[in-house]
Amino acid sequence: MNLSRLWAWRPEISEAFSGLRKLLLANSSLSARERAVLVCATAASVGDSYCALAWGTRLASESDPSTAAAVLRSRDDAPLEARERALAKWARKVACNPNATVTADVEDLRAVGFSDLEIFDATAFIAFRLAFAVVNDALGACPDRELAEAAPAAVRDAVTYGRNVSERRGA
Repeated sequence: MNLSRLWAWRPEISEAFSGLRKLLLANSSLSARERAVLVCATAASVGDSYCALAWGTRLASESDPSTAAAVLRSRDDAPLEARERALAKWARKVACNPNATVTADVEDLRAVGFSDLEIFDATAFIAFRLAFAVVNDALGACPDRELAEAAPAAVRDAVTYGRNVSERRGA
């Protein structure tokens, strides 16, 4: 994977990121589908094609390809449950301008049933994914061809931003 080659410079940092991800999720009540919505909305907001393809594929398996594509296109009419729609909106806001969040945004999350702990977990997960994506994107990690080929067509078609898929195969 292109990411593996990039992170090979500091494998201990890669391991620490993996450990932090596990720690973030260890006691979180966010479902796999909710986490996928968070990452897809975050990746779309910052134009991260690598995470969009990887997590769009995950969201497609948790829902369906058209739902994943709608989230990756930042569509407000994506066929999501109320909690998921609120998470996508929150992720886009946090990713694009965290200083613009207001009490009403947090209240919107509470209104669909999120506890304060779940809101913290979602926000920490968004921040974690942003940090990971910044390293990958800034250092030029292109999505692997195999990753793109494994994604449903609707997901591939929705990812029109970020770096192009690597032309290298298995290299």
